[in-house]
Amino acid sequence: MTNQFEEKTISSDIIYQGKVVTLRVDQVALADGSTASREVVVHAGAAAVLAVNKNREVYFVRQYSKAVEKELLEIPAGKLDPGETALACAERELAEETGLVAKEMRLLTTVYTSPGFTSEKISIFLATGLKTAGAAHPDEGELLTVQKIPFNHALQMVQSGEITDAKTCLALLLAAGLGLGQ
Repeated sequence: MTNQFEEKTISSDIIYQGKVVTLRVDQVALADGSTASREVVVHAGAAAVLAVNKNREVYFVRQYSKAVEKELLEIPAGKLDPGETALACAERELAEETGLVAKEMRLLTTVYTSPGFTSEKISIFLATGLKTAGAAHPDEGELLTVQKIPFNHALQMVQSGEITDAKTCLALLLAAGLGLGQ
C-alpha cells in the first residue's frame, strides 16, 4: 500500500547531538512534488511504570522539570539505555526511583509522545505485586520525592488538572479502563 502523504528524505543534517537527544534537520520531498524542511528531535525511547500496591495506591515521583519550569507529579520513567528493552528499562526505573520491584509487569500501551517533532516512543507498564527491594537510588542530579496516592484520588487529580504529565494521565486513564479504580 502506498502512503499518499509520505515524505521522502532528500538530505539530513545533524545540528546537535547530546546525551538524551539529537536534533536533525531533514529536507523532504512531499507527495505533491514540493519540498519542505523538517526539524526532528531523535530520541532513543523510554518506559514508564504505573506502580499500584495492594491497597490501590499509586507510586508517583515529584520532581522539577526544567523544560516546563515547575514541579510535576509523574509515574516513574526514564529513557532506554542502548540495547535495553522497554521492560528492562521499566523495571530499572521503578527500582531506581522508588526502591520497588514488581511481581508482574503488564504492558498497557506504547505511544509516540509528540510525533510532530520527535521520534520518542514510550512504553507504559502496569506494575503489581510490589515489594521493597531496597532504597531508591535515582540517577546523579535527579532530585525527587516518592508519593503514594490512592488510585481514585489520582484519577480526580487528572480530571482537575493537578496531574498534567501526559504519560501519567494516559497510564491512569488506561488502568481505570481496566477497572482498577472500582
